[in-house]
Amino acid sequence: MLRTGESAVGHDQPAKQHYDIVIVGSGMGGGTLAYALKDSGASILLVERGDFLPQERENWDVEAVFGQKRYKNAEQWYDEAGTGFDPGTYYYVGGNTKFYGASLTRFRREDFQSVRHADGDSPAWFLSYEEMAPYYKIAERVYRVHGNQFDDPTLTRDDPFPYPAVAHEPTIQRAAGALRRHGLTPSTIPLGIDLQEGGGCIRCSTCDGHPCLVLAKSDADVTCVRPAVAAGSVELLTRSYVDRVLTDQTGQRATGVQIARGTDRITVGADRVVLSCGAVNSAALLLRAANDRHLRGLANSSDAIGRHYMVHNNTVMVGVSPTRKNTSIFQKTLYFNDFYTRGTPAQPFPLGHVQLIGKLRGEHLALQRPLIPKWALELAAARSIDWWLFTEDLPDPDNRITLREDRSIQVRWKANNLDEHKELVRETRRAVRAMGYPFVFSQRAGIEVNSHQAGTVRAGIDPATDVLNTNCRTHDVDNLYVVDSSFFPSLPVMNPSLTIAANAFRIADHIVGHRASDRAEQAHQIRDNA
Repeated sequence: MLRTGESAVGHDQPAKQHYDIVIVGSGMGGGTLAYALKDSGASILLVERGDFLPQERENWDVEAVFGQKRYKNAEQWYDEAGTGFDPGTYYYVGGNTKFYGASLTRFRREDFQSVRHADGDSPAWFLSYEEMAPYYKIAERVYRVHGNQFDDPTLTRDDPFPYPAVAHEPTIQRAAGALRRHGLTPSTIPLGIDLQEGGGCIRCSTCDGHPCLVLAKSDADVTCVRPAVAAGSVELLTRSYVDRVLTDQTGQRATGVQIARGTDRITVGADRVVLSCGAVNSAALLLRAANDRHLRGLANSSDAIGRHYMVHNNTVMVGVSPTRKNTSIFQKTLYFNDFYTRGTPAQPFPLGHVQLIGKLRGEHLALQRPLIPKWALELAAARSIDWWLFTEDLPDPDNRITLREDRSIQVRWKANNLDEHKELVRETRRAVRAMGYPFVFSQRAGIEVNSHQAGTVRAGIDPATDVLNTNCRTHDVDNLYVVDSSFFPSLPVMNPSLTIAANAFRIADHIVGHRASDRAEQAHQIRDNA
């Protein structure tokens, strides 16, 4: 496994004019797919619009990351009213995983089935948990997931995690006890970090929301892209923006991609094209690729591309105790799922998921509350416990990604399931106070918080309503795939990263004609050699 100082190289020009497979985007979907295909014998070009994120001391600096927005490099997107906003999206090798909190959780068995909510039904998926489970297992080994298969009653699995759960620090251990006394079931968060014996993780306070300076977070860059490139079968092209997917005259086959690199325009041929740009950008690329055979966007005979955009309903909640300090450094080790599949008498539908986030500091709070004296915010942060609350956002065809006249991205999104979310906030507030934190503050996230985006190029069996088939190949174009969270029919209230990675392994096996069992020995060797 890579350590500090080791690196991969992105090329300035493709070495060939034609590849067996071109993958656009190197995040959780594209990076994992490249890794999964590295031993297939195929020639693979992995195209990333960004560069490698610099490994520097500012990676751990709150002011640099959040105040100065040192690593923000996405263009502005626009809401329905035409107001610009800065999306929570990053263009680097590894994509958004460079900044994620490494929470790598499986969706539950019920999540693949239809679920009734206050505002409607969450649709069933076209595959079952049992079909996805072997690929979850592979992804957990590759991404070095630490967890406990026994402490969460919503998690039904018969296999252990690759690595033991990350232990709670004393303050969080006391919080877990208080939650149990309140009648809830605290569980350990499955985390992808290099905390094995001899591993690089130092359990620092800047894992969640920061890039990892010591390369010990299991992001797609370090865990998948660099090993894939080192294997010699995957070529990485950085700082290269794919502005169009090309087709033959019939419009039924993709022939390659058009790449903008500075002022240069490069055309690369491919037998297969895979888009892994994230739910918003994959939809936008297909819409930009409209031609005389695909007037509404490439592979869009269903008129579903860009529709059914989903993000979780999110609230950050901070509980403060005047009398006790939170000494935690690596705080993000606990969640509870007591309201994952059930509600309350007041709201009898599934409410959602609650997990700790990385420990907030006064510097974080000062950026949100600049009028409050910093010393007061530092005192509060030293005595706070910090949570993130998720409630499912149902697929709505009117929540959609479109292109403006200048081809910039417009996000039309109106949250639903808000009554369920408000009830989850109320129940969590009661729990936090019962834990000994009498002052509780909460703030719901807005449209710019979109790290859990999904659903814009959804998969299913009906070409009239679905863009992709069950193997994430477009119904309309025979050799064009989309492998990221775009394919989700629904967005269950777990972090989607592990499901994106597991699906990438599933699609890789479809492309090369393997089965999940064929990878079992490889997965064990990954753990043994890590």
